[in-house]
Amino acid sequence: MFNKRTKIKQLLQGEQTGHEVTVMGWVRTFRNNQFIALNDGSTNNNLQVVVELGLIDDTILKRITTGASIKVDGIVVASVGKGQTIEVKAKNLEILGDSDAEKYPLQPKKHSLEFLREKAHLRFRTNTFGSVFRIRHSLAFAIHKFFNDKGFVYLHTPIITSSDAEGAGEMFRVTTLPIDGTAQKNEDGSINFKEDFFGKSTNLTVSGQLEGELGAMAFSEIYTFGPTFRAENSNTTRHLAEFWMIEPEMAFFDIEDNMNLAEEFIKYLIQYAMDNNRDDIEFLSQRLAEEEKQLPQDKRSELGLVEKLEFVLNNAFERITYTDAINILLESNHYKKKKFTYDVKWGIDLQSEHERYLVEKHFKKPVIVTGYPAAIKAFYMRMNDDGKTVAAMDILAPGIGEIVGGSQREERLEKLEARMKDMHIPAEEMSWYLDTRRFGTVPHAGFGLGFERMVQFVTGMTNIRDVIAFARTPKNCEF
Repeated sequence: MFNKRTKIKQLLQGEQTGHEVTVMGWVRTFRNNQFIALNDGSTNNNLQVVVELGLIDDTILKRITTGASIKVDGIVVASVGKGQTIEVKAKNLEILGDSDAEKYPLQPKKHSLEFLREKAHLRFRTNTFGSVFRIRHSLAFAIHKFFNDKGFVYLHTPIITSSDAEGAGEMFRVTTLPIDGTAQKNEDGSINFKEDFFGKSTNLTVSGQLEGELGAMAFSEIYTFGPTFRAENSNTTRHLAEFWMIEPEMAFFDIEDNMNLAEEFIKYLIQYAMDNNRDDIEFLSQRLAEEEKQLPQDKRSELGLVEKLEFVLNNAFERITYTDAINILLESNHYKKKKFTYDVKWGIDLQSEHERYLVEKHFKKPVIVTGYPAAIKAFYMRMNDDGKTVAAMDILAPGIGEIVGGSQREERLEKLEARMKDMHIPAEEMSWYLDTRRFGTVPHAGFGLGFERMVQFVTGMTNIRDVIAFARTPKNCEF
């Protein structure tokens, strides 16, 4: 068997010496024809491999370059060097894959995040992205563990759908019809989708919520975790065209139950990462602190990354109504001194700058805002008794603004039908959805958490393109 290796993370965690090991990985650096810094991706910490002079032929030595992959058989010995307690004294070394030192893009020096986005197929090999994607993995695992331990059913909702759950219309069309204009048309000139693969107009999903509600009406509690798509032409540090969403739906839940679960969920994910990825979080915390040194004082974070995460864990989220939020913004010096780019008045959809002011300047902790105007929210949200607001809730987090959006769903058939009529949503096409209100309706609620924004929050990365393996953004679909 070829692969009888010990992972570097496991090796560095032990202090036992004198035993033989096999390690494999990629060369980070090779100094003085003797000292190899080896990394296999299990940790940011490199293993020092010591090659005695004369042990290896010169032709092999010349092939030990940055990026090359090697296999080493050797003895674990105590290290006299700084930064590590053990190292491996090589007995045998084999080159598994060469790397041309002149052409390898990731030389041992600091690279900008912009440069690394262009080399996304190689950036996993850097310390920054090693940490980011190990944390992303842990958070994904923690999501399944959290819901599984609570008895939720994991439901796979469709990626191709004929509905627009958000009513936004910013969807990627799925079709097999020719795009050269020869597709069959209806009398009014519109495309005849009856000739298409599914016999109707279809698109990539913007949310699994509506299908998730169907599952909740049978299993009581379900969650989805999968890719979603928005054809929104937003070239910002906060938007992706393809991203992952976690969407739980719970029968027999009201808006308060929903808020309680969402707050518990966020804290659980942060705690899991803190417990299982402490080294990576501390590395990224130092990286963020170094990056912020270049910023003016007023642009720097008040808390370091570790402190921010601990602060969220140790404090109850503030809960306010949308109306309270608007009043706070209107009474703020920020508003009076015209520092907001966007206007503030009752009825607006809060912008990121408003959300971040509430979180970072006013309350200085995560905030849950409830009771949004019905006019700016989706058709499925439960109408409040005042007739003008809905039982919606958004969780706002430091650094990124909205991280969770959810609501108690409208379970009353007649009110849901009236709302759909007002918003010009054809009831006949949504008959399957309305059936859940016709046959055994119950109060129910749910929320959506953008996974990449959660990863951003935990890693401190400021651009969402740096927390997904291969970003899909306007005019960019590389790799």
